[in-house]
Amino acid sequence: MRASLDKEPHEVAAMFDGVASGYDRANSVMTFGFDRRWRTTTAHVLGARRGERVLDLAAGTGVSTQRYASGGAWCLAADFSLGMLRNGLHRKVPMVAADALHLPFSDNSFDAATISFGIRNFVDTKAALIEIARVVRPGGRLVVCEVSTPTPPPIRFLYRKIIRRATTMLGRFASSNPEAYTYLAESMATWPDQRALAEIIASAGWQRVEWLNLTFGVVAIHRAIKPPVDSAQ
Repeated sequence: MRASLDKEPHEVAAMFDGVASGYDRANSVMTFGFDRRWRTTTAHVLGARRGERVLDLAAGTGVSTQRYASGGAWCLAADFSLGMLRNGLHRKVPMVAADALHLPFSDNSFDAATISFGIRNFVDTKAALIEIARVVRPGGRLVVCEVSTPTPPPIRFLYRKIIRRATTMLGRFASSNPEAYTYLAESMATWPDQRALAEIIASAGWQRVEWLNLTFGVVAIHRAIKPPVDSAQ
C-alpha cells in the first residue's frame, strides 16, 4: 500500500497526535539509534549559546529542544500536534502550538531557528522558510536536519530499495499507527536531495546555504543565515 502525501495540515497533525506516545521509541528503533547521533551533531552545528533565543519547529515531544537548551540558551518547542507537545511536557522546556506557515511571533524574535525531521511534513516548504525568516533576526541562523539522498551509488540503491518497506515494517512493530509510518516512508522517498533543498532554502531568502552529510548522506544538515539589514534587498 502506498500512502497519499496529499494531506491537509489538520490531517497530518491528527496523524502525529495518534503516534505521539510511542514516537520517540519508534524513531530509535527505525534508525537503530542513529537518531541520537544525528540530533547531537545538529546541536553542535546550531551552537546555541547562553542568552540566545532559539525556535525549535516541528519539535514533537521536545527531544531536540531539551538538547539545544543544555548550553544555557532559551529554547522554545513549537509543533502543530498537541499530542506531541503533551507527551513532552515532562521535559520542562517551554512549548507552544504553532503552524510553521503562520507563526505566532513578532518579526526578528529569535536568534536562530531549527527543524529536525519535520520540514518534509510542511505543506509548503518555501512558504514556511519565508515565514521562519520573518521571525529570525537579521544575521540569525537556520539549521535543518532531515533525511536526504545517500551519495555513494551502492548505498543509494539499497536505500531506495528498502526504505519504504523497512520503515513501514518497523513502524508496525514499534507504533500503534502503522499507516502513519507508511506516510512517513513515502515522504522520505520523495523528499528533495541535498542540493535541491539548498536551492529551496536560498529561494526563500536565506544566504550562505551549505550542508553536511551524515551517515553517507542518509541524513543531511543544512545551515543558512538570514541576510543582515545592510545586505537585504
